[in-house]
Amino acid sequence: MATFETERLVVRPWTEDPDDVARVLDTYSRVEVVRWLGGGGEPLAEPEQAVRLIRRWNSRSAEFGAPYGIWAAALRDSGLVVGTVLLVPLPGADSAPTEDIEVGWHLNPDSWGHGYATEAARGALERGFAAGLAEIYAVVWPGNDASVAVTRRLGMTPLGRRTTWYGGADLDTFVLSR
Repeated sequence: MATFETERLVVRPWTEDPDDVARVLDTYSRVEVVRWLGGGGEPLAEPEQAVRLIRRWNSRSAEFGAPYGIWAAALRDSGLVVGTVLLVPLPGADSAPTEDIEVGWHLNPDSWGHGYATEAARGALERGFAAGLAEIYAVVWPGNDASVAVTRRLGMTPLGRRTTWYGGADLDTFVLSR
């Protein structure tokens, strides 16, 4: 069921298995996670919200088709989901999908500082480039120094602040070319 694997991670679709639902709820109920997701999103409070989020991610993954998706990144050894990794078309200023492709990551705080975001994102980048993508972007809310550090480790080039995507939000933008 793996979408792709890295040295320490198995990246796969999210499921409605109770362990996945609990992990989504635990991760996205934390202010320190959702504050960087933009859009004024509120932390999750109920398991039903986690199920709806998983369904939305899986629906978007199916809509976009390969090589794109929003996936769970789980430790190969234990199966513990450390977070989410995504490779998707960026939503434009009008929120409609664009031709620009984004790599992104959202990790549970208990998994921060272990290099999992970099490893999962590198795998997603490799998947995108293997499918023929010429360049892939990362967008980071200003002040999210940890994610900026991930873009550096990935070798991405900073492009400065842009308002091109996510409804015109002012985002730090990075790119990596094949």
